[in-house]
This record gives sequence, C-alpha cells and structure tokens, in this order.
Amino acid sequence: MSIITKDTVLSELLAHHHILIPIVNRFGIKLGVGDKTIEDICEEQDLNVDFILVILNVYLNENYISDKILAQFDLKPIANYFNETIQNYLHSLVPNIEKHLHAFIALSDSNNVELKALQKVFYQFKEELVLHLEKGLEHKGPYPHELLRDIKSMLIKHVSGNFNQNLCYAVIFSVGSLEDDLIIHNRLRDSVLIPKLNKSDSSDIDILQDSIAISNIKPKKKKLLTKRETEILKLIVNGNLNKQIADKLNISLNTVLTHRKNILSKTGIKTVSGLTLYCISNGLLSPNSLKIK
Repeated sequence: MSIITKDTVLSELLAHHHILIPIVNRFGIKLGVGDKTIEDICEEQDLNVDFILVILNVYLNENYISDKILAQFDLKPIANYFNETIQNYLHSLVPNIEKHLHAFIALSDSNNVELKALQKVFYQFKEELVLHLEKGLEHKGPYPHELLRDIKSMLIKHVSGNFNQNLCYAVIFSVGSLEDDLIIHNRLRDSVLIPKLNKSDSSDIDILQDSIAISNIKPKKKKLLTKRETEILKLIVNGNLNKQIADKLNISLNTVLTHRKNILSKTGIKTVSGLTLYCISNGLLSPNSLKIK
C-alpha cells in the first residue's frame, strides 16, 4: 500500500478505499469533493492536514505510525477525532445495526429461537460498548468487536426457518462494517492515543478525558409521545384507519388527524412500516406481536 500524501486526490482515494468515507466524514469532510487534493480540502475547511494523513495512513497500513510522527501533534486533534468516532458509533453505526436487526426480526418467524438469541447477543454487545465508552481513558482493553463476529456467525451458520433474506444481508453488512471499524479504531487507539497519553501530564489527560467522555456526547433528548399519541400510534401500526381509530377511542376524526400530525412531528416518520420499527425500537410493541405476511 502506497503512502497517502497531501497531494493525493481524495476522490480517487475514496473510490479505491470506500472504508475511508466515514473516516473523513468524522473530520467534517462530506462527499462531493471533486478532484481536489487532501491538502486543498483541508485548507478550505481549516483542518489539520498532517493529522488527517496520519489517521488515513494508519487506517490502511498498521505499520505506518511512528513516535516521530506522533510528537508533532497536541492532544486537541486527537481528542476531537476520538470524540467524533465515538459519536459515530453511538448515534449512527450501532443504531443502523439495530434498525436492520429489528426489521429483520419483525418480518421473520416469531418462533425462531435463533433470532431471539441473536437479539440477546446484540444487546450484550451494545451494553458492553457503552460501558467501555463510559470509562473513557480508564478503559484499557479493546472494544468488544468479537461479539459482532458472533452475530455474523449466527446469521451465516445457524439462522433457519422463514426470514427475509435481504434484511439478513443488511444486518450482516452493517455488523461487518462496524466490526472492521472497531478493529481499526483499537489499532488507532493503541498507536496514536495511548502513546500520546504516556507522554502527557495529568492536566492534559484531564482535558482529553473531558473531551471524549460519554457525558459530552449524549444525544439530544427526544420529544416524548403523550399517552394518547402512543395509543393512537399502536392502533395505526395494527392497521386501523383514521375513522376506525376515532370510533374506538370515541374521539373526532379531526382529533385523530391532529394526533397523527403530532406523531409525525415528534418521530419524523411518515410510513406505517417506519412507525412499526419505531414502536419495536422503543419497546411499545414486541416483534412477536406482529403478524408475518
């Protein structure tokens, strides 16, 4: 693998190594980069090009990093990168797996024992990952990518009965993507973060700890549905039309429409299938309660 330099055209790099797309996104670099070099883009967006080059090169070549290269960086860009990576895991990659997994289970045989075990392993992984992130710099070991490998193995080797093949693929691919990223992240942590911490004083470490602490990256609190909105949401998911909902709850049709408008505003979801996944994700409905069509 050749070394990535300032003169490397980013679009060509991403075309050959698409796994780097979420990495550059963590620096705020979005797609649509044209034919610009990495240096051009970093100058436009006021980014530390040298640090970005280190991350990209380490991501593709585990033997790239050296103490001499590390010595030129302070803790701020390192903290920012790890902060963005953790946010990406918690608010994008893990929820993406969860979304595909819930859809896969909801549209599969509700009596499938393997799927229940699969869901259990995923939530074990999610819990362990959050616990690791909560420890911040006190966490010494690697992040739990082995559990993701177990999920892939269960799907490839042991899943049986009636299930949606395409959604099964979606779960496998999303799990594999996070697994690969965690493996690289562990390597970056060992080669970039830990060596830098070993050379830093306690005040610098406290600053970095605050920067990547999970308390600083919690998502904004969601607008909660009211009791009536939740009641109507369940009826919608169960296939009831607006008039049927009005009759069952003894309310006017206009009131139902108002509640539906509020549900859309709070969830951002327009389709019944999307609302079904929302109910499952938030514990309002069990996948086992849904009819398989």
